[in-house]
Amino acid sequence: MSEIVDHLDPPRGNSHSALEQLRQLLEQHPDAGQPLPPERDLVLRFGVGRREIRRALDVLAEEGRIWRKQGKGTFIGPKAPAQPLSLQTLPRQSNLLEVMEARLQIEPGLAKYAALRATPEQIQLMWRLLERIHSQHADDADQIELWDSAFHRAIADAAGNRLLLGLFDAVDAIRRDASWQAVRDKARNQERLDIYDQHHRRIVEHIAARQPLEAASVMREHLLFLQHAFMSTLNNDDEGAA
Repeated sequence: MSEIVDHLDPPRGNSHSALEQLRQLLEQHPDAGQPLPPERDLVLRFGVGRREIRRALDVLAEEGRIWRKQGKGTFIGPKAPAQPLSLQTLPRQSNLLEVMEARLQIEPGLAKYAALRATPEQIQLMWRLLERIHSQHADDADQIELWDSAFHRAIADAAGNRLLLGLFDAVDAIRRDASWQAVRDKARNQERLDIYDQHHRRIVEHIAARQPLEAASVMREHLLFLQHAFMSTLNNDDEGAA
């Protein structure tokens, strides 16, 4: 398995890059029960810290894609969520505002379909991810963004549409581009995080209650609020530079 890791794309050095590379590794080795390399090997080969590796493994464990046995290691399985189609023709260059426009078109529909199709296990995963988001400190941007992205992806996965899941992953990758990190950091404060948490919980409540229109409506409300936060941050930056 160590030979496979050598062929992965060059890392970017954060929890997201570790998660992306681990997902690639799992896609190449779908058989349940196969061991993953030790954390120290993943650290060296992915070029990230052990903390980032462990955070990425936590996400995969919550998704049910890996399991751990104390003293034995980490193993693949028992069941991986659906993998998105590879959509190489999607634009690779965009900006944060275009991303928000795309999210507003895609994610309310994903929330609607999730309310119609999510399994009890997928709904439980959403609740667990919400608890992980809620437990993070406001100054730990890496953790917050990692679990927030995993939460929205869980909804996309629960929608049960591989094409839409592929679109979500493509847009989410652009959203996490390092060039927009400063804007995302400035737009984040405790008051807004509390509102995001309220939105997230209402979305899951509607999905669990099989209320597709309501789930879509709250998702749209959430994304519009997020878009406004980004716009306010960008406008303030422009005024400061004037």
